[in-house]
Amino acid sequence: MTQQSNANQPWNIVVVVSDTLRTAYLGTYGNDWMQTPNLDNFAAEGMKFTNAHPECLPTIPTRRTLHSGRRAFPFRGYTPVPWDNVYIPGWQPMSPDEPTIAETLVRQGYHTGFFADVPHYFVPGMNFTRGFRQWEYVRGQAEDRYHATAHADDTLLSRYRGGAERIRAHLVNVQPEQPEETWPTARTFRAAIQFVEQNYNNTPFYLYVDSFTPHETWEAPIHYYDLYGSREEREPMCITIPYGPIDGNPDIEERLPSIRANYAGLVTMVDAWFGKLIDTIDRLGLKENTLVIFLSDHGTNFGENPDRVTGKPANYMYPGTMDIPLLMRHPKGKGAGSIHDNFVYTLDVPATVIEASGVEPLGEIQGQSLLRLVEGTDGFQSREYLTCRYGNSAWYKDAQNWYFSSVDFQNPRLFDLESDPTCQHDIADRAADRIALAQQRILADAGGELPLYTRSGTTDALGRPEFAERE
Repeated sequence: MTQQSNANQPWNIVVVVSDTLRTAYLGTYGNDWMQTPNLDNFAAEGMKFTNAHPECLPTIPTRRTLHSGRRAFPFRGYTPVPWDNVYIPGWQPMSPDEPTIAETLVRQGYHTGFFADVPHYFVPGMNFTRGFRQWEYVRGQAEDRYHATAHADDTLLSRYRGGAERIRAHLVNVQPEQPEETWPTARTFRAAIQFVEQNYNNTPFYLYVDSFTPHETWEAPIHYYDLYGSREEREPMCITIPYGPIDGNPDIEERLPSIRANYAGLVTMVDAWFGKLIDTIDRLGLKENTLVIFLSDHGTNFGENPDRVTGKPANYMYPGTMDIPLLMRHPKGKGAGSIHDNFVYTLDVPATVIEASGVEPLGEIQGQSLLRLVEGTDGFQSREYLTCRYGNSAWYKDAQNWYFSSVDFQNPRLFDLESDPTCQHDIADRAADRIALAQQRILADAGGELPLYTRSGTTDALGRPEFAERE
């Protein structure tokens, strides 16, 4: 599949992932009140994809895709990981018998770096560092098993609402009273910046940066919060939000302005530090020799859907969850300012990395290179539809239809994208033929069957929850 896009000189390649960043909170995707100048400028210098979606969810399944170049969908053979804090189909380590993108590149002379503050990477046995000559897990995001929650300052608890243990973890890990430069987001990007500064003559390099922000917990540094909310409304802060219809959590509704303002502030924080990374690349004269890709794994919801769902529950795969930003800046400036409405996946990012490197992959690459769209070369096959799995739910999209249901196709939802692009009016009760087509194509992509995992009340000898699987 590989063609030499960079015949004269190997390109540096930078991939930046921002967890839970939804397109609706970026200026370049049409938001007129968000302050994201660096990402907006980056999009103007590069290309923007407006029909980008995950091929699977959530955090770890998507990272399996991004690090391997192969679909994690439909989550066969799920085996829980000991000592994890998330148990959901597809949430498992990189397989030891499949090569990674970084391993492919390092064997071809690339210097490779991986910097992340995503705490789920830290779980023993997750196996995502293979192929990286430099890597650093930046500690301190709230879910990180890092500092002692018993050491949290009890006098600060009244500033928050929600689970006490999660609040304590936030206080001792993020330490929100400290300057912005000490927050995990800043330290992650600073580590990536240092990698570029120390290796810009050690080219080519492959740099993978994974920021957990703006994932929960949602407390932004105060100067970012002030851009979007009033201090009178800020507290008590809900640093997490229930996953499900807000009608079941009515006390959350009055806190939504504060929640959204903190989330928006964290998005602007990512924008600021991403801008510093891009400035470093450009300052060191690497712009014309470095491909940069920015994306998210998924978004989240703040009640702006017909079920008034908040968070990202698996059984409500609305645009707030499924629409993701995908931006790319070509080293030669090709496609600058262009907008692409092709159906593209997270799966296409590793395929693009491999083609940009000009090397042959060690294993199968199942996505398609986005360079072919940008450069106008042959090979990108337009997709009629996309499919995705999240937990025990499945999703489908084509030019007209947005569908989701359980993997056994119970409780289907269907929306007409031509008349209802924001998915506000479910027409499943009068669209049997369209639902049948969606289900047929989901099964085709899954190889004919979708395993359904039911969690039992038992654990194995290692303490892992046990699941019953049926097709």
